[in-house]
Amino acid sequence: MSLEALWEEVIRCRKCPRLVGHRERIALVKTRRFESEDYWGNPVPGFGVPRARLLIVGLAPAAHGGNRTGRVFTGDRSGDWLYEALHRYGFATSPFSVSRDDGLRLDDAYISAVARCAPPGNKPTREETETCRSYLVRELEALEDVRVVLALGRIAFDGFLAAWRELGSEPGKPRPKFSHGSEHRLDFGVTLLGSYHPSQQNTFTGKLTRPMFHKVFRRARSLLKGSVARPSRRR
Repeated sequence: MSLEALWEEVIRCRKCPRLVGHRERIALVKTRRFESEDYWGNPVPGFGVPRARLLIVGLAPAAHGGNRTGRVFTGDRSGDWLYEALHRYGFATSPFSVSRDDGLRLDDAYISAVARCAPPGNKPTREETETCRSYLVRELEALEDVRVVLALGRIAFDGFLAAWRELGSEPGKPRPKFSHGSEHRLDFGVTLLGSYHPSQQNTFTGKLTRPMFHKVFRRARSLLKGSVARPSRRR
């Protein structure tokens, strides 16, 4: 299945009643700043290029970010941080991601998430992330050139490792543990990096600063220099 076909399947998903109700309710009620806009109100598919070597895994769309715009990490402050860093290190054509039709393109990068619907309180349940995992697994199958995975936050870190295991890949022992700036070599020549999520809770409090975030992207760019094709994971 192509990534485009998978995106269409994601958009039609209604597997989690709690998430369906929340995302659709938010799209109707809106928020004052965006009350004149038409909200997307559907699951948010991945964004990027099929030959990407950098995979970024986030948590879930924001209620008035991705759930409004239809593009992951777009229309909220977390996205402002992410796309600025992607552009700074040559992975995006613009530091700004405003809407699905703003002309922004990613270069050698793909952005995904462990949950595709905006969850209440930004907290999907374990059951919801497990239900959604098959989409990440299938993206990993399709993204055969990935060499570096950047997980934004502990839930994304653990969610990626769970999807990695479902592909028949083992993360090794001891099991990788999340921390900001952590780096773990996986099989098939893949390196897993960890970063705090660029949420307002982290950036407003100084838990995550721009230099800290940029350092992780600088490491990702360094790892990709001179990288060669890796063995296929296809079974």
